[in-house]
Amino acid sequence: MGLVDQWTRIEQGLDPKWRDARLDLVVDDDAQLSRASALLGPASPGRTGNAIRFTTARGGAMVGPEAVRRMLKRIDDERIGGTLTLVSSGEAAPEPVITRASLAAEWDAALAVLPSDWSDLLCELELTSSDHIERGALLLAPLNPIQGTGRPGFRFRCAHTFGYGASRGMVRRCLARLDEERIPGEVRILRTMSDTHPVGTQGPVWRIGERSV
Repeated sequence: MGLVDQWTRIEQGLDPKWRDARLDLVVDDDAQLSRASALLGPASPGRTGNAIRFTTARGGAMVGPEAVRRMLKRIDDERIGGTLTLVSSGEAAPEPVITRASLAAEWDAALAVLPSDWSDLLCELELTSSDHIERGALLLAPLNPIQGTGRPGFRFRCAHTFGYGASRGMVRRCLARLDEERIPGEVRILRTMSDTHPVGTQGPVWRIGERSV
């Protein structure tokens, strides 16, 4: 069996999460040992007795598995026989788990930094996927959500004590419903007004582009 085929068999037997593999190549003819070592030059091989030891790794730190395949093919092409064996291998480090605060918790944090006399908020919920828009609109219905942000998501208003907009408690309950259904996103406060006193109206109106919100 050629060295390329031997490497393919070894590679297929590695853990799917393998990070690096240390290999020994024992050449059948000692007279060809130096030539085989030269052909493996990019892998910075070393000698262990009559074996050539080198390492391959995924991720760019060392020569990759395809580069090893090419080097071994050159050895095969020169009809240098040998036996390739796996010495050891290491698994890739687990991917970091990125945790985000729940939408309800993000809402609490956003309110915590507002001045105590805030009265009206223009808010935005950006969803991570447009797949969640339909269900999100249903769960957020009490907030009268408005699409048209240019991204998957909605804008809505919140009123502190009176006027147009959902109460902060209602906003939190609606966001908690999205959390319960594992609909991810990010909630942010776009604009804030404080100590407003509507006279004959339901509160301030924001114009964004051609729309009044």
